Amino acid sequence: MKVIILGGCGGMGRYASKAISSFNQIQSLTIADLNKEDAEEFANQLGPQVKGIGLNINDKELLYGTLKSFDIVVNTVGPFFKYGYGVLKTSLHANCHYMDICDDWEPTEKMLELDHLAKERDLLAILGMGASPGITNLLGAIAINELDEAETIYTGWSMNEAKPEDISSQKDTNAAMIHGIEQISGKVKIFKDKKFQMTRPLKEIEIDYPRLGKFKPSIFGHPEAITFPKHYKNLQASINLVHGDRLTMIILRLINKLIALRLLSKRSAARFLDWLERNSSSNDSQQQNSIPEIYALAIGSKNNKFESVGVSYDGTPTRELSMGDATGLPLSLGLRMFIAGEISIRGVISPENKGIDHRKMLLEICNLLGIRDASIKIDKSWDI
Repeated sequence: MKVIILGGCGGMGRYASKAISSFNQIQSLTIADLNKEDAEEFANQLGPQVKGIGLNINDKELLYGTLKSFDIVVNTVGPFFKYGYGVLKTSLHANCHYMDICDDWEPTEKMLELDHLAKERDLLAILGMGASPGITNLLGAIAINELDEAETIYTGWSMNEAKPEDISSQKDTNAAMIHGIEQISGKVKIFKDKKFQMTRPLKEIEIDYPRLGKFKPSIFGHPEAITFPKHYKNLQASINLVHGDRLTMIILRLINKLIALRLLSKRSAARFLDWLERNSSSNDSQQQNSIPEIYALAIGSKNNKFESVGVSYDGTPTRELSMGDATGLPLSLGLRMFIAGEISIRGVISPENKGIDHRKMLLEICNLLGIRDASIKIDKSWDI
């Protein structure tokens, strides 16, 4: 297999690149970045089997001509609302399998429409193989499968847990922050009452998590809301949620209002959020310790009763994780399982697809993340 990683020395991509460079099944690995020198320097650090090249993905002819030489495209170039759809479409036309960490709902809708093209060409594309989306999708699938029939799926994550990356090839505003600002401003799409609808982000929703009780996370514009109804047709609602310490959530809501009033640009907001993340730490330990840092909650029927299931993972962290770890390492695991023949389905899918062994993938991701004695923690309302 010949693999190319777009944005492979960026804040997220470098973690995936480092892990993928150790895979024995890969014939060659190429790190592509807008900055050729950065790509070559990072490739040299990974070993003689890795090559670095300069590549501007906005040049569609150059991108197509480059991708034709590879079997698999791993895309870490964000923000995905700008680049996701075009890169996926070009990858499929170049007859490449594809994986990414797309965390925007807007392109995800369009990318799922390329499912027929992928199947026609016998190709696989996995969207959102990171943390949220990614790990959350796996947790959600496990939760849904614990019920006889699921009506609602919530996927949730903590704004405060992962520290920012120390190293990146990015010279401009952090793409992850641009994405974050995009998904807390304007309106985002959720699935509710058996239909997709627009709502304002950061709106609080009260949920009742088995054993933990009630708390109020906030709506966020991640694509789990879009992808779960595609894979689980009986769902009535699918919403992605975020929680964080009190001060962080106040600041996010303030940014939302300033952008709405046109007193703050999205780019300036992203720069401020990047600075804030690098220079602050959460002190609301009570909230952070009571809610899993990443989880799924499924609500529906079990033995003809209305029940709920919360799923997270448990274990002992052996190191502090960055956002790059939590996003890039699951992506590398998805690639490894595909190359090993453990994912044989074709089409454009997301990690909750029934053709993926959700439990195995989750536990192997935990191992990559350095979670010792990892286990899947399932809290069931009927066991309380």
